[in-house]
Amino acid sequence: MTREHLSKRLINWASVLDDRAREQAIATSTLPFVYPHVALMPDAHLGKGATVGSVIPTLGAIIPAAVGVDIGCGMIAVRTGWIEEQVRAVGPLSNLREAIEARIPLSVGAYNTRLTGSAAARVAELEAKSQRAGFTPDAYAGNWRLQLGSLGSGNHFIEVSVDELGRVWLFLHSGSRGVGNKIAQHHIAVAAELCRRWWIDLPDPDLAYVVEGTDEFWAYIRELRWAQDFAAANREEMMDRVVAAIAEHMGAPVEEAERVNCHHNFTEQEQHFGKRVWVSRKGAIRARAGEPGLIPGSMGTASYVVTGKGDSLSLCSSPHGAGRSLSRSAARRQFTVDQLRAAMAGIEYRDTDAFIDEIPAAYKDIDQVMADAADLVEVRHVLRQIVNVKGD
Repeated sequence: MTREHLSKRLINWASVLDDRAREQAIATSTLPFVYPHVALMPDAHLGKGATVGSVIPTLGAIIPAAVGVDIGCGMIAVRTGWIEEQVRAVGPLSNLREAIEARIPLSVGAYNTRLTGSAAARVAELEAKSQRAGFTPDAYAGNWRLQLGSLGSGNHFIEVSVDELGRVWLFLHSGSRGVGNKIAQHHIAVAAELCRRWWIDLPDPDLAYVVEGTDEFWAYIRELRWAQDFAAANREEMMDRVVAAIAEHMGAPVEEAERVNCHHNFTEQEQHFGKRVWVSRKGAIRARAGEPGLIPGSMGTASYVVTGKGDSLSLCSSPHGAGRSLSRSAARRQFTVDQLRAAMAGIEYRDTDAFIDEIPAAYKDIDQVMADAADLVEVRHVLRQIVNVKGD
């Protein structure tokens, strides 16, 4: 797709873009500290304050809502040494799905009951990091330790997938869970209060920001970085449990050929267009030249293993998935459980009407998204699911 310059400070890669999302992105791009421009990814859609699927580089300020409430949300994938026929030959895929579900707490409010093994070690490392950052995550969520290794609901998922050569991949999507959400909500509220106190006129109250050099700014950065680390560790812990589940199913240890773990809701300081800027990617992955990345489709559609092309105008970024085209409530009004079953034909999943709002038709066409992203990433592998696990 040819890039579309919606304004001097907004460049769009989405060939399908809702008018409200377009207006929202334009409003974000007018903020005086945006440098040099906002990059709108192919999967862009309306979000809270800032558009989901936007890359927002800033000088001297950060918008907490432009990172999102699921700080550090992202993907992890492992390529195993098995092929599809080997996994199917062992026994019903329902057994594998149930083994995964038994190891990982699913859904909102579902957490571990105790810490063991690798989870305990990861929690100890996160405790040390929070001490170095000068805050206690217990102030946000007293049970955050038990949240590590839990999936959540919505568009979070665990999948067993197969690539174009029939090789089996393990693939999952999750973030910083309840503790990350509470950290985000706190700092969004702090930014809003500061902007009210300073009489700052904003195009949207959710674009409230914190200014570099202030105590509020650095408190956000320290806690943001910790939540990003929690999210990455959360995915690693869950992936280790999925690896254990398929190893038990196969009766042999997993030989990992590769493992990729990447955020798509995060902020980092980077060099772009001659300046050191804070780059907030809300629903976008970093795609520097040669950098591995993961772009999932929706429930029942293809996912992609990619490498970045380092496109400078996108701030070295790419889409993070299909992107919603319908809200959850609209999807529930429009689709039925029978339509969901038809969309999931051939995939082992938990058959329930709880997932209607995740039906593929509620999302953009992932093939179109990837066509729009041709200048941003190179596709290494195309994956199709054979097992899907989600939380209610």
